[in-house]
Order: sequence, then C-alpha cells, then structure tokens
Amino acid sequence: MPEPSSSLPVTPSDIDAAARVVARFAVRTPLLSSPVLDERVGTKVFLKAEMLQRTGSFKFRGAFNRLSAIPQDSHGGGVVAYSSGNHAQGVAAAAKILNMHATIVMPSDAPLSKRERTRGYGAEVVLYDRDRDNREAIAREIAGKRGATIVPPYDDPLVIAGQGTAGREIAEDMTRLGVTPDIVVAPASGGGLIAGVATAIKGRYPDVTMIVAEPESFDDHSRSLRLGAREAHHAAGRTICDALMASIPGEITFAINCKLLSHGVTASDAEVGAAVAFAYRELKLVVEPGGAVGLAALLAGRIDTRGKNVVIVLSGGNVDADLFAKLVA
Repeated sequence: MPEPSSSLPVTPSDIDAAARVVARFAVRTPLLSSPVLDERVGTKVFLKAEMLQRTGSFKFRGAFNRLSAIPQDSHGGGVVAYSSGNHAQGVAAAAKILNMHATIVMPSDAPLSKRERTRGYGAEVVLYDRDRDNREAIAREIAGKRGATIVPPYDDPLVIAGQGTAGREIAEDMTRLGVTPDIVVAPASGGGLIAGVATAIKGRYPDVTMIVAEPESFDDHSRSLRLGAREAHHAAGRTICDALMASIPGEITFAINCKLLSHGVTASDAEVGAAVAFAYRELKLVVEPGGAVGLAALLAGRIDTRGKNVVIVLSGGNVDADLFAKLVA
C-alpha cells in the first residue's frame, strides 16, 4: 500500500502492522448497504458497522494495539485510561485478554451501561466530575503511584494505527466489491478514528474526500480545519453524543487530519436522534448517538452525495436502554 506522506506520524504501513496485531481478537466488521437508505439519499451508501466490534465500538482496535506494545516487564503496573465509555471498555477488554490490571477514569455522568460494562471486563472504575475535575491529572496521579502505563484515548500513534484498521478493512472491502469510494465520513471526538481511517483509505484511494462529522456546536475539528490550526469549540452544556465531547482536536491526530481531511459537517441532537431511530427501524441496527452523527449529517442533507459512492462509519452501539427507547419511540 503506498504511503500518502512519509511526514505523517502514522502511515499505512503502521496500520498494516496493527492489523496483524489485532487480527486474532478484533472482529472484522461488515460493510453493509441498504436499498432503503440508498433510495432515501439518492446514492449508493456503505455503512461500516463498528457497533458489531468487540466491546461495541471501534475503540477495542486501538486499545489492543497499544496494550500489546507494552513490554512484558511493565505489565505488573497495569494500565490507566480516561474515557467517557467506549475507550474505557476497549482498554478494559484488551487488558483482560493480556492479563493486565486496568484502571479507568470515567465521568460520573457517563452512560450507566458503559460504566457497568467497563467494570464487567474486570476494570477498576474511578469516577470524576466532568465540569470540575481534570481527568488527565487524575490518571497521571494514579499511574505515578502504581507505575502504570497511561493509554490515551486518541493522541497516540499506536492507538491511531489500531483505529485505522477499520479504514483498512473498508478499503479492502470496497476493492473487493469493485467500487471506488468517493466520500468517506467518520465521527470525531479527539480525532483518532478518522485520522487512522483517513490514513488507511487515502493510502489506497488518494482522491477520496474525507469528511469529519461532529455534534452541532461541538465542532472543534470543523473549526480547526477552516483555521488551519487546533481550535476549541465553544459549546456549553451537553450533547446526546456523549462520546464526542472532547473540546479540541489532539495534537497528533490534527497533524494527520489537517493534511488528509476535506472539511467537517455537523448534526443537531434532534437530527442524531432521528438517525438513531432510522437505523433501528429501517436498517435493524442499534447505533449510539455519537456513532450515528455521520449518518445524521447524511440524512439531513449536509453532504453533497450526488453521483458519489459514500461510506459512513457507524462507530459504536453502546447506548443506555432508556435513552435508546426515547429516541426510537
């Protein structure tokens, strides 16, 4: 696979290496299509169903690739991660497989299902107040006391390369189908998923248009791409896309994304809720709000798809039952 740029911190070769690491344990998720969706938007759409990944989101890919690189003599200290839920579960599951202790710093308002599932994988959960506490400082303090390895949720080359295996699979499957992707859309919080996916896909399809999808007002990637430098969003309050609330793109992820992404699109909470309901009713898929934001932008007409082959990454399906019931009712 050709390298899109040797100056980028993650290359297709890094993703190839990650694919060999995660292959034994990660699910090769399907690339789905639906006549109902194609008719609705008037073009051919392919959905990368990462809600069917181990732990219910793409995060297992990057977590397992990162943990697998920790030297054996450092396993005793365990790992520490900070996450609103999906990275938490990915790290916890990877640590369980590799027989390492995992401590996860999670916001107290994270969905109950994500907290319970993280504990279910055997991890220790430390809760913090999202509005008052600094999760990275808490993680550093715990790691310092225990000699643990911190596993960042996105701003790490091995994590990005692991997430990029989803993009590698998309490129392989599109090649197998004999279809050239014109547009690929993926959500972003810190930007690790779309950085990895863009690296993998542009390595095989350099002319593809890569678009980042974000919740309305939580549009730090869109702002940063327009500016050409990292810029925080100015959102106040919350969004139902609880997995997509990072305030500013990561340093490493933006070094990749500013070179490989075209632009960003957003969707309101109402539009995201409608997309979650559409996925359930018409596609028979359970997608969490953060995982559905790209689909929401597509259904809302925010992406010019005329005559284009479109790939949407549905990044996860970990949603509380009560919220899901409200959205699909």
